[in-house]
Amino acid sequence: MRTIKKPFAYSVFIFSAGLSCVTSFAADTTSQAVANTTQTNSTEQGLLYQIPRLIDATPTLFPEQSEESTVPATSETENSTWPDRQQKNIREWADRTAHKIDNWFGDTDPNRPASATLRVILDNTWNKHDGYELNPRIRGKIKLPTLENKVSVVFGDDSLDNELANNVAITNENPASPKDKNINNKKTREDNGSIALRWSEFSKKLPFETDFDLGIRSGSDIYARLKASKDWQLDNDFGFHAEQIYRYGIDSKNYLRTNFELTQSKPNHPILSNQLSLTYADAQDDDLSWDNFSFRQHQFFKGNSFSYGLYTGGYYNDSDLRLNSYGPFVSWRQPVLREWFFVQGDLNYLNDHRENRSHFIGALVRLEALF
Repeated sequence: MRTIKKPFAYSVFIFSAGLSCVTSFAADTTSQAVANTTQTNSTEQGLLYQIPRLIDATPTLFPEQSEESTVPATSETENSTWPDRQQKNIREWADRTAHKIDNWFGDTDPNRPASATLRVILDNTWNKHDGYELNPRIRGKIKLPTLENKVSVVFGDDSLDNELANNVAITNENPASPKDKNINNKKTREDNGSIALRWSEFSKKLPFETDFDLGIRSGSDIYARLKASKDWQLDNDFGFHAEQIYRYGIDSKNYLRTNFELTQSKPNHPILSNQLSLTYADAQDDDLSWDNFSFRQHQFFKGNSFSYGLYTGGYYNDSDLRLNSYGPFVSWRQPVLREWFFVQGDLNYLNDHRENRSHFIGALVRLEALF
């Protein structure tokens, strides 16, 4: 781990913390500018119109968007087979556990029962340079209505919460080292060993949504984490989402991540989106790293997504700003047999300048069960 000069670390923090304010100002300014333009000129000429218009004019062979379900509802199959019964048992056990925890804080309301959600994930990745890697991941949340739904318990792989909710690709902030292949039991325990109390929306006076976590991760890393996010509705069915995450751990020290998402979501049309993340962490080698996905996303049936686009990623280190990796990617996600079991497959063709690797094929498969 490198040593970062304090002035630079502070400047990165100030820059990242100020992004939300800048974004808010920019969004307000843009909205006002668009309103003025609309009043003076009925013909839209801005980028929010030109780029979608160009893409929509491109011929396509893909079917139309659809919300039609291709798998039976969970209520219809929960007693059908052994896997269905196990899914139901785990789901009910999680809810009973949530009710017991909620009861610690006062009298419970039968009309507002406590509940729990659980994601169990198995990520598989392969490329010719790094070989095959298997990553079991878990993330859960227990809602406690006795505390006015403002406090919950979160556990498992906390890096999943650093991603955008609609993250288009399979990513992992904690990849295995070159010596750790297949399943590393110690690493799996550390990555999934986070537990914290989360306070949400602790002030109605703030102009954005907030989460504050206090907990322990990786066995001994006591940490505090703050997340602030906000959404803006722009012109031409565009929406802009920004979120700022700051975490400080006794062992992991400073971690900062900024996520931006600009999305056009027109009714009965494929989604057009760009997702950008900027990351600073004392535990990473670079001063700042960034990842960007520009993509088109279709939904051919309920729970499905088919995405394709361009990935670019790079870093800033020792006053050197570099584009390190770029290339096309494609992703497909859908429920399989049951609405609680999903399979996602990603293919990409990326390079890596830092490792002197020309473009190569990478494959990722995610198996995910929801409880």
